[in-house]
Amino acid sequence: MQAFEAVQQYFNKAADQLDMADSMRTVLLTPNREVRVQVTVERDNGMVDTFIGFRVQHNSARGPMKGGLRFHHEVDLDEVRALASLMTWKTAVVDIPYGGAKGGIAIRPREFSRVELERVTRKFIDAIHDVIGPDSDIPAPDMGSNAEVMAWIMNQYGKYHGFNPGVVTGKPVELYGLRGREEATGRGVGILTLKLLKRIGKNPIGCTIAVQGFGNVGLHAAKFLREADAKVVAISDVSGAYYDEAGLDIMHAIRYSNLHERSLKGYEGAELITNEELLELDVDVLIPAALGGVISEENAAQVKAPIIIEAANSPVTPAADAILDEKGVHVLPDILANAGGVTASYFEWVQNRQYYNWTLDRVRGELDRVLSQAFESTWELASQHKVSLRTAAFMLGIQRVAKAVTLGGVT
Repeated sequence: MQAFEAVQQYFNKAADQLDMADSMRTVLLTPNREVRVQVTVERDNGMVDTFIGFRVQHNSARGPMKGGLRFHHEVDLDEVRALASLMTWKTAVVDIPYGGAKGGIAIRPREFSRVELERVTRKFIDAIHDVIGPDSDIPAPDMGSNAEVMAWIMNQYGKYHGFNPGVVTGKPVELYGLRGREEATGRGVGILTLKLLKRIGKNPIGCTIAVQGFGNVGLHAAKFLREADAKVVAISDVSGAYYDEAGLDIMHAIRYSNLHERSLKGYEGAELITNEELLELDVDVLIPAALGGVISEENAAQVKAPIIIEAANSPVTPAADAILDEKGVHVLPDILANAGGVTASYFEWVQNRQYYNWTLDRVRGELDRVLSQAFESTWELASQHKVSLRTAAFMLGIQRVAKAVTLGGVT
């Protein structure tokens, strides 16, 4: 199943609950604009390479469109279209005044020098600068990109339109970025994990947790949950998974990763298992925080965790979601679970528009408030309609976007 087809399936399930007309479904599913551009750059060895970049702007009914810029060799239009659509529902679920967008360039960033990545980024902005902006479409970091890339975007955009730090979020703190932005997605995953545990009557203290993926999101989620006295028993990256039934020393693992170019390869603080084995551990909470599609129809029946928190985008396929729902597994969907990042991006955008810096305490407090409110609204809707948390989150987001479209008019 293609990525956008999967999103449509979730959308239609929620729209059925809302008894939504076909005409409105078409309006909400159809992207406003899809851009495909050529990115031609000179490599360090003097050779010239051409890559393809995408920017999909899905919906602007609730405000400027918002979404990350992904550097990954598997980026294609279908994936970017699906992620842009998810951003529309995600921003609506947490009730921030944005629509959804997404971008990507089909490259392997690890095969590029820093200078080459800068060339690629600036050339991409040359091609799309006239369709992005602080009042129209605001990029942010995603897989393969980072704060430095966002700084290049701000600088390149400024060459055409003048100084405006609000054109992009996820920037370095020293260049109009937000304190706490880097930790926000993972911290949000942790906040919402605790909310769900308490809602089903389970004490978070001593709760066993497995985190697949130890990048920025998984790392900060594991750190937050360990600080909340949960027991993180497994973490992983591309080198494999690391398991300790007694609980891992997360700070030690973070230090090791930082000393080894953000890799856990060779880590001796735990038993080495596979990423596939991690997904099937008998734990209270499973947090897939790596790539999409890791829980599929083939392995869903073997997943033992009664709670899954989708820290990654689309880590559970629709077929797997049906199996897990039948088993009674609580799946907190990505459009809520990993919404901490876009929520903090909103704070950064507000900070840039006000030209007034927020404190870290304010960022964390507001993040907790926004995510908590979104979780309670989703839980209430799920209980009221007797549907899964995923369907309830989509219902909440779709309702808000449809209302904005109706109030704004379609002509």
